[in-house]
Amino acid sequence: MPIRLGAVSFLNTRPLVYGLDRQQERFSIRFDVPSRCAELLTENKVDLGLIPSIEYLHDPDYRIVPGVSIASNGPVASVALFSRRQPPEIASIALDTSSRTSVALLKILCARWFEIQPQFVAMEPNLPAMVKKCDAALVIGDNALFADHDALGLEKIDLGEEWVGMTGLPFVYAFWAGRDGVAGSDAVMALQDARDRGVAATSTIAQQSFPNNPGRASIADRYLREHIKYALGRPEEAGLRRFYELAAEIGVVPEKRELEFYGVH
Repeated sequence: MPIRLGAVSFLNTRPLVYGLDRQQERFSIRFDVPSRCAELLTENKVDLGLIPSIEYLHDPDYRIVPGVSIASNGPVASVALFSRRQPPEIASIALDTSSRTSVALLKILCARWFEIQPQFVAMEPNLPAMVKKCDAALVIGDNALFADHDALGLEKIDLGEEWVGMTGLPFVYAFWAGRDGVAGSDAVMALQDARDRGVAATSTIAQQSFPNNPGRASIADRYLREHIKYALGRPEEAGLRRFYELAAEIGVVPEKRELEFYGVH
């Protein structure tokens, strides 16, 4: 039986699944928002999920596919707070809850970097409606990448950039994870190989994603090449550990957890 993969439906995922649809004897893939990927893994409806990194803390049996992640080390462009006010003046924030990791990151930054205690309001990711109700809005994924914030009179505060400003470390948004024993060395290598092929094909991926919109295709190619990092090495692991420590300190999660990987690491 092929390994069931649950992947995120955002642009930044596509380099990680590049060519996997042609390995049907090894993998079957379904696409959802990040929070749903986590739920499917919890429900045993997929074997490996490209889950928000915060979800790893919710099951001690989860293991991480080594070497592969969706991360940033500076501006990420697709996880942002769009605001009508400067951070010290923000009293309410509308939350796009499709990624729990981004929500946790924002709460950490509010508590430890911006030093504010805003009211958080869960809303559908409709930026004009969100900032009509609240001072600012957390928006992620393609909605954040292509948002015309200038037209709405909003400042775009890049949360990847703010995290690096606070910690000096990369931020890891998601990685492949599943229960112990699900992924052998062959599957791990196949996922790492797919990542390598995808990173080398960002121009093709961008053009395929926006075949009738050269402007968006150009933005997408630059985003995949310059903003998103797909490694999970020592710097990313250090950033991940710091994220877990801070999430536990402010009460977003009950406790931190050590990183455990499939195979030899």
